[in-house]
Amino acid sequence: MLRIIGCVVAILILTVHLQTTSAQTATPPAASSEAKPSKMKLTVQKLRAMKAKWNTNKPKLAACRKEVKAKGLAGDDRWFYIADCMEKT
Repeated sequence: MLRIIGCVVAILILTVHLQTTSAQTATPPAASSEAKPSKMKLTVQKLRAMKAKWNTNKPKLAACRKEVKAKGLAGDDRWFYIADCMEKT
C-alpha cells in the first residue's frame, strides 16, 4: 500500500512539474515592426564596424594584436584592449 501511495505522489509531482514547464515555454507574441535588435546583435554589429575601421590601419592593428598575444588576453578583454590600443595615437 505504501508503494502505491508513493508512486501516485511521484506521478502527481511529475505532472505538476511538466505542466509548469510547458506553460513557461509558450510561444512569444509576434514581434512588432518597431522591435529593437537584441543586445547580442548590436554587439556583433559594433564589432564589425570596429573591425572595418581598424582594417584601414593594418600595421597598427598587427602591432596591437602582437601585444594582445604577448599578454595572453582572450575574449572580451582582447577586444577591449585592441579597441584601446587602436585609439591611441
